[in-house]
Amino acid sequence: MPYESGEAVAAMGMPLVVGVDGSASSLRALDWAADEAERLRLPLRIVHASLWERYEVAEPSAHGVAIPSAQVPDETLPSSAVARVRRRVPDLEVHAEEMAEDPETALLEQARNASALITGSRGRGPIAELLLGSVSLAVAARAHCPVIVVRGGEDNFKARHHRIVLGIGDSATTGAATLFAIREAQSRGCLLEAVRAWRCPANESVDDPLLAAGSAHEHRERATELIADALRDPVAGHPGVEVVPAACEGPAHKVLRDRSATADLLVLGARRRHGHLGLQLSRVSHTLLHHAGCPVAIVPQHG
Repeated sequence: MPYESGEAVAAMGMPLVVGVDGSASSLRALDWAADEAERLRLPLRIVHASLWERYEVAEPSAHGVAIPSAQVPDETLPSSAVARVRRRVPDLEVHAEEMAEDPETALLEQARNASALITGSRGRGPIAELLLGSVSLAVAARAHCPVIVVRGGEDNFKARHHRIVLGIGDSATTGAATLFAIREAQSRGCLLEAVRAWRCPANESVDDPLLAAGSAHEHRERATELIADALRDPVAGHPGVEVVPAACEGPAHKVLRDRSATADLLVLGARRRHGHLGLQLSRVSHTLLHHAGCPVAIVPQHG
C-alpha cells in the first residue's frame, strides 16, 4: 500500500529502493539509502513485505532462557520508516510500498524499476547476526539493478574516508561496475581507487631471485594493463574524477577486504549466467559480501 503518491516518483525517474523489516540492520540501510538518494537527487522507495516482518514476543522458560511465544506483525513500519527518512532528509521525495509477499520476491520485483536496491547486511537472531542475511544474498545474486549491502563501521557508513574502491575483474564483469563506481565517485567528489590483485602461479616459483623478480614484474604489469583497459573509456567520459590504479599482490578477496576497511564503498561486478536466472557471483564477491569493511555494491553486467 503506498503511503504517498507514486506519480512524483515516476516523474523523477528511477528511484532507489530500500528494503526494511524493522531490524537494526535494515534501519541502518534505510538511513544510508536516504543519504544516497539525497546525494544522487533521486526519489527513495521503501519496501516492506508483510510476510517478512514478524516480531517474536519472548517469554522466559523454566531455565530462564527467553523463547518465542508469539509472532506479531508491525503494521506501522512503512509509515514510521517514511517519517524516519523525512526527519533525516526533509526535502527528499519518499514513497513506501507494503507488499503481501516474501521479501526476496518483493525486492526483486521492485528492482526491475530501480536505479539500485539497498539492503541491510544481517538477519535476525543471535546466529543470524553473525551472517549475511539470506534475503540480502539472494537479491544480490538475482537483481537486475545494482544491489548495495550496507555494512562496515561508523566511518565507512558516514563516508568519512572520501574513497571508493573498485575491484577490477575480467572483461565480462567490469564494464558496468566501472561506470557505476565512477559515477558514485563523481557524485561524492571523492577518490576512486581501481584495484586489480595479482599472484604468481605456484608453478612459476623459481630459486633464482632474478628470475622470480622478472616473473612478478610481468604479472604486475599485466594487472596494470587490465586496470588501464577497464578505465579508459569510462574515465574519458568523466574527466573530473580522480582515479588511482592499484595493482596489488595477493589473493583478491584479501586485498579487497583490506582496502575496504578505509573505503566508503566497495564496487564489484558480476556477469549474467547464460541459461539461468541471476548472476554468477564469484567466490570473491561472496566473501566480501560477508566480510568487507564498508558497504558493498554488486553491479550486474548485462549483455
